[in-house]
Amino acid sequence: MATQQPGIEQHPDLVGLHAHAQSPAERFGRSPASQALQGLTLLTGIWMAISPWVVGFEGLNRLAISNLVVGIAYTVLALGFAGAFERTHGLGWAAALLGAWMIVSPWLVAGDVSTTRTVVNNVITGALAALLGLATAAMGLMRGRKRSR
Repeated sequence: MATQQPGIEQHPDLVGLHAHAQSPAERFGRSPASQALQGLTLLTGIWMAISPWVVGFEGLNRLAISNLVVGIAYTVLALGFAGAFERTHGLGWAAALLGAWMIVSPWLVAGDVSTTRTVVNNVITGALAALLGLATAAMGLMRGRKRSR
């Protein structure tokens, strides 16, 4: 009875070389903490895009369109973080800026905001989006510093 030998890709030297060749950002992008952050970022972007119709922005069409466009842009960034964290974590600052825009947009885009729900929705969603963007950028920076040591 012949035993089957493991393939060359299972050789301990190759496995060790592959693990060493991965950057810290690549390893971090596969960690549970990173995946949770990426999932929350994606859900936040989707909520940004659909919230005007869920919450009800009656008569605030420009604000609804602003939320839709910003939500789509944020979702695209989140998909980039999920697909290639090691190359896109530096764009966390852009996600934070989109969150800041969400916070101020009711006053800058809509002008007279007489409904509390639009302001509350945008401030809470924008604050969460900004924090998630900053967390993404910070985690990428921490991983980059560990790599340079």
